[in-house]
Amino acid sequence: MSGTPARTAADAATPDVVCLGESMVTFLPSQPGRLADVPSFGRGIGGAESNVACALARAGHRAAWVSRVGADGFGDHLVDTIAGYGVDTSAVRRDPDRPTGIYFRTATDRAADVHEVAYYRAGSAASAMSPANVPYEALLAGRVLHLSGITAALSADCLALLRELTAPRPGRPLVSFDVNHRPGLWRGGDASPVVLLDLARRCDLVFVGEDEAEEAWGVVGAEAIREALPEPAVLVVKRGADGATVFSGLRPGPRSSIAGGAENQPVRRLRTGGPGAALQVREGAGRGEAPRSGHHPGTGAGSDTVTTVPALRVDVVAPVGAGDAFAAGFLSATLRGLPVRDRARHGHLMAAAALTVPGDLTDPPARDRADRLVALDDTAWGRLRLGPGWTGDDQEVRTP
Repeated sequence: MSGTPARTAADAATPDVVCLGESMVTFLPSQPGRLADVPSFGRGIGGAESNVACALARAGHRAAWVSRVGADGFGDHLVDTIAGYGVDTSAVRRDPDRPTGIYFRTATDRAADVHEVAYYRAGSAASAMSPANVPYEALLAGRVLHLSGITAALSADCLALLRELTAPRPGRPLVSFDVNHRPGLWRGGDASPVVLLDLARRCDLVFVGEDEAEEAWGVVGAEAIREALPEPAVLVVKRGADGATVFSGLRPGPRSSIAGGAENQPVRRLRTGGPGAALQVREGAGRGEAPRSGHHPGTGAGSDTVTTVPALRVDVVAPVGAGDAFAAGFLSATLRGLPVRDRARHGHLMAAAALTVPGDLTDPPARDRADRLVALDDTAWGRLRLGPGWTGDDQEVRTP
């Protein structure tokens, strides 16, 4: 890229993104129907953070995945498969006493009443991750550390690890956090909404779905979510078919330019009270309100650039992995220093690649092709319709 300094040998060995989290062997049904009626399953892999790492590696970035797996055949399959995508798995540790997690799911849309997922992950090797047994030098080696709220739900030790990794410290990588609220994973005594809010507020780049923010925090609408999460330099609110709204304000710090982008002016680090204070911003924030730039009430001095990018029309094959793919696309464009609108568009394209295949993972479109689509004007972008196979070089992208 013009104007980009030449990489040194040390830069070449530095991961762009390090992803921490559990991956599991996934058993995909051979046909639609109840789990009780499916005669056979095909084997795949699934895990929010490893999905991001695989997509980034396929997109040409240096990605590493850190986790624990069992000393079993499923652990072998996970490590070999993820490494096969080009991901550095050298920091993955084997647990001789705990198994690798697995799960089964139906082929039906997740939103349908008949959709089933059967997890066998309690007591898994990954749930034993803790501040005492992960390789910190590997976790902190990249330009970006990507985490998710799923890890926090696995065990008290995993939660302690995420709290340690999101704690402010000099030289910390840019910390990316996907809220990934999964109520079924949380143990009975844990207040998952407060925990996830606290973790998100300690990070630099946060992804959260508009629906999960309402479910977890009672916060309705993109602007109200920003009021609940004023601290991250970049907040990405995923709004389903309505697209994504990105709030970006550059905070001071050695790595903030990765998150904020050159188009944003520095603003003072924003502070509010404890997690409970942010939960009160629901009043007066109706679902139909449009996000707007400017000062956020109750957060002190500061301003945001607010960018809303429409979603693409997609002929969906399976709705799994799209959120992870969106995060990977956004992170990829962030690492390349692209404008915020282009980051969100790359996120939408990566999500469309995942939505048009049966499993969690697929190859993204070639970078030059994705860049050409991202550069379309708003009218042409709005006319795109993507279906199965659209990422292939010989496939035409349809418009109505």
